[in-house]
Amino acid sequence: METELKQKGTPLHDATVVGDTVGDPFKDTSSVAMNPIIKFTTLFGLLAVELAVSLTAERGATLSLVLAGAFLVIALAFVWRSFYAMRIESAAPTRSAPARAQMR
Repeated sequence: METELKQKGTPLHDATVVGDTVGDPFKDTSSVAMNPIIKFTTLFGLLAVELAVSLTAERGATLSLVLAGAFLVIALAFVWRSFYAMRIESAAPTRSAPARAQMR
């Protein structure tokens, strides 16, 4: 913005600086909050693969498939609860009483 377009000191430059300043705090706080979640899901994924491989080797594929299906149902229940059941409903439009003819 400053070097290529030579727009420093213009309203375009001011808007760019304000936009960058507004976005930075959200980026800085969300990356810190996401780090434990990423580590946990990676660890859980590795443990789940190890469990599936060892169970398949010991008891056959049937138990692994049943457990995979059960975990899939549990995961879908959490996804539904997180994204759909926790939505904030907008105010439903109310039906007004039927309009009455005004008597004069």
